[in-house]
Amino acid sequence: MSNHLFDAFRDSISAPERTLMETDDGRSIRYGDMLARSAQLAQALKHFGVEPGDRVAVQVEKSPDCIFLYLACLRAGAVFLPLNTAYTLTELGYFFGDAEPRLVVCDPARAGDIAPLAQASGAVTATLGRNGEGSLTDYGAQQPPNFDDVARGPDDLAAILYTSGTTGRSKGAMLSHENLASNARVLVEQWRFTGEDVLIHALPIFHTHGLFVATNVTLMAGASMLFEQKFDASRIVSLLPRATVLMGVPTFYTRLLQQEGLDAQAAKNIRLFISGSAPLLAETHKAWRELTGHAILERYGMTETNMNTSNPYEGERRAGTVGFPLPGVSLRVADPDSGAALARGEAGMIEVKGPNVFCGYWRMPEKTKAEFRSDGFFITGDLGIIDADGYVHIVGRGKDLIISGGYNIYPKEIESEIDALAGVSESAVIGIAHPDFGEGVTAVVVRASASQITGAEIVGAIAGRLAKYKHPKQVIFVDELPRNTMGKVQKNLLRDTYKGLYG
Repeated sequence: MSNHLFDAFRDSISAPERTLMETDDGRSIRYGDMLARSAQLAQALKHFGVEPGDRVAVQVEKSPDCIFLYLACLRAGAVFLPLNTAYTLTELGYFFGDAEPRLVVCDPARAGDIAPLAQASGAVTATLGRNGEGSLTDYGAQQPPNFDDVARGPDDLAAILYTSGTTGRSKGAMLSHENLASNARVLVEQWRFTGEDVLIHALPIFHTHGLFVATNVTLMAGASMLFEQKFDASRIVSLLPRATVLMGVPTFYTRLLQQEGLDAQAAKNIRLFISGSAPLLAETHKAWRELTGHAILERYGMTETNMNTSNPYEGERRAGTVGFPLPGVSLRVADPDSGAALARGEAGMIEVKGPNVFCGYWRMPEKTKAEFRSDGFFITGDLGIIDADGYVHIVGRGKDLIISGGYNIYPKEIESEIDALAGVSESAVIGIAHPDFGEGVTAVVVRASASQITGAEIVGAIAGRLAKYKHPKQVIFVDELPRNTMGKVQKNLLRDTYKGLYG
């Protein structure tokens, strides 16, 4: 048996001396370097006690070495578990306790705080800094540049990515080698990727978009990347003449539109602009086309499924839609209760089935069972319509999930922190349309009797417990929350009341 996903990447390498990535500090890294470094890190994983099937939890800054660590996990038969760099110690404690990783890899500067948490869950700790420093790379650098890859089949786990859950706590979505390989192969074909492509990679690499869409597609095509530590609008404009593809979230495009120097001439070398992770406003689509001459290609995916749909490479990229189901993906709009398929033009629950769809939630068999229909379709939680021409429209969510700046945020988690504060009676957290972030996290709060607590005090109190992107952008105080006859807070009324809050 081969190593299913890594062998697919290896097969795409036409020559070891070809460039895989150029970093924003001027380094050039070849495919041959990737093979050697991932082999050395795979040996380091073994040194730290990682066996096939073990989880490797990783919270480090974006760097080439983090990509090599992901590939090393594949080669060692381990399960890669990336964690948002903004997660607090409270949040990390939950993930470590749930996933029970064998190894936790963190930034050297945070090791003193994270190591005790890791030890409490039975894990050992290694370090990896953004410049390649740390105990993991120190050991790896002493090893030979080759490794006998562990045999892994299509159904073996490659990664666990945590996603928001109905209780406010994250669920671990289990993704197999074939989940990732099949999706990357389809996207290479649909988006016409070749070894000549140069992708501007300015996304984080702890979630599906930056890691499995951008990176896997590049590797599967034998292409190269301009590998940016973070998104910087002026720098992205300067890189456009050297690239052929940009992948981003809507926030990228709204900020680029405000940047001097962006025009059709600057974008003439780009063959494809792709947007995902949150809805792209039709106004942004229109403004981009008018300024650059390019129609942004919007697609739809989620942590549990990778990519499900895409607007066409050739043909109309219709603003406000996410295009058509990808080859091999079956998609239907169904009655949320019965699962019965609905006619075109009717709104209902989007359900999908295909080789891209995950294996289930980590150690949550009942939750997994509840999210799948008896015929194998996964219930996405997103509401949609398929129009007369077959384009899929996302019209809302069956759950209260907020997507802000491309990050998934579950309100219940924030509400629990706010409600625990002295001076707060209750709260409701909602997403309000935001011109920059897609949705702005907004807290509607009822003060306790005689309390004078302020919005700044609330945000300050939860700052050490929740990642910054989960913090409310505004706190609104009300006398009471609107409720229906069953006592349920009517968040739809709150969203309507404050829909113009961010302009």
